[in-house]
Amino acid sequence: MPIFAHPAHAAPLEALRHAAEQACTLMKVLGNPDRLMLLCELAQGERSVSQLQEVLGIVQPTLSQQLAVLREEGLVDTRRDGKNIYYRLESPQALAVMEVLYQQYCAPAKRSRTPASRRST
Repeated sequence: MPIFAHPAHAAPLEALRHAAEQACTLMKVLGNPDRLMLLCELAQGERSVSQLQEVLGIVQPTLSQQLAVLREEGLVDTRRDGKNIYYRLESPQALAVMEVLYQQYCAPAKRSRTPASRRST
């Protein structure tokens, strides 16, 4: 049975191509460990820049650069409160992917299993 069922009224090729391009863009953004960790933290809720720096250990200017990429791609949004800037995850697609990644790589039951231990010998 296929993983993805295609209904009889499947989207036209152009719509599928557009969706594939959007998915590829998201996957490219997620392909950076710092950005992936930032999105993982933001999936838990809104965080200030200083909170992100403290929790993740990502130093300036790397933190600012990676947050800028996430903003440019529309995955996060910001609000200002005095001198503090707060970030929150805005993309439902990114949140859905982060949930799957969490279940596969970060959930307590998965931490003890590495990809090498899953291979049959």
